[in-house]
Amino acid sequence: MSELPAIGLGTWQNTDPEVCAESVRTALEMGYQHIDTAQYYGNEEAVGEGIASADVPREDVFVGSKVHAEKFGLAHDEVIEGLEVTLDRLGLDSLDLLYVHWPVGNYDAAETMPAFDELVDRGLIDHVGVCNFSTELLDEAMDHLESPLFAHQAETHPLLQQDELVEHAREHDYYHVAYSPLARGDVFDIPEVEAIAEKHDVSAPQVSLAWLLGRENVRTVPKATSEAHIRDNFGALDLELDDEDIERIESIERTERYVERDGAPWLED
Repeated sequence: MSELPAIGLGTWQNTDPEVCAESVRTALEMGYQHIDTAQYYGNEEAVGEGIASADVPREDVFVGSKVHAEKFGLAHDEVIEGLEVTLDRLGLDSLDLLYVHWPVGNYDAAETMPAFDELVDRGLIDHVGVCNFSTELLDEAMDHLESPLFAHQAETHPLLQQDELVEHAREHDYYHVAYSPLARGDVFDIPEVEAIAEKHDVSAPQVSLAWLLGRENVRTVPKATSEAHIRDNFGALDLELDDEDIERIESIERTERYVERDGAPWLED
């Protein structure tokens, strides 16, 4: 699958093995085609069980995971080893998309990114991605990649609109993948989003997701575990916001970032 589906199922903090596997199976049989996980999440085996149990062909499922500096490391051979462990946990022969989870620890573009090229050449991954990068780090990563950059994942929602990163994705023709697209549930407390939801008789999460998907080159991976929430998020595909709605969200002045960690690019001067 060469295209990244619009909405994927995020699995961060979905650590109960039975709940995780069932949510993945439910999402895939509902029509989702993209599952997002990571070494750091500690749920790759459960995600793999969910994929295996779903009545959906493997070729119809886009699976992405992430290598992490604190798990296996990001030196060349550590990336290779980490991917092999991830595939074993997922029960897959290859991965559609592998990301660098954070540009921290022993991440070094000149050493880390060529390992991704090797994995592509060996047929173990189809696409290369990174997460939580700045535009400067994105440029550096692309300079050390022979493969095209396929996706950059970053926290993005109405309270953190990431215009610079989204524009960079447009300019360089890769996907900007919005994680935490519901602002950790705070979309219910954003007056502008609630007003638009009431106008269209939909949920606040659907408004946030539809706004994101209306932006060029943007995809999203909302986390959900219950069938009701998985279905509600998927309903955003049927919602089309008008220009007034979009302008109302873009004019929100409040800014909130929910994901922080030592060494994050935005903490550096």
